[in-house]
Amino acid sequence: MPRVINGAGLALIKVFEGCRLHAYQDVAGIWTIGYGHTLGVSGGMTFTQDQADQALVADLVNTETAVNTAVQGVATTDNQFAAMVSLSYNIGPAAFAPSTVLREHRAGRTQQAADAFLLWNKATINGVLQEVTGLTNRRNAERTLYLT
Repeated sequence: MPRVINGAGLALIKVFEGCRLHAYQDVAGIWTIGYGHTLGVSGGMTFTQDQADQALVADLVNTETAVNTAVQGVATTDNQFAAMVSLSYNIGPAAFAPSTVLREHRAGRTQQAADAFLLWNKATINGVLQEVTGLTNRRNAERTLYLT
């Protein structure tokens, strides 16, 4: 049976993604609602908290599948899995697949894998790659969860 994110990982994602119950256009102009849900969203749409929670769980399925596949055959705790799902949900499975986090995890180097979460704290702002405090905070929380 495929593994799914645990409660600690889900709570981490909820805190750092934030939840908006009224549709809004993100920085790229994409209609978004809940915890970053975009499928079928249009202006004026609203969610209840329960709908936002359900959409997040549904949206996580592809990310959980990607992480399950990536760590297949590798000893992985529930918290390690949850931390990697959170990272992958934020950066995308395509960026997670070749990441140092995954490479070090697969090699059994737990401390190096945990430290590699901290490499993902930058974003391109006005054409310049720079550290983002919110991402640094999220990566530290994921690293802590990974090591718990």
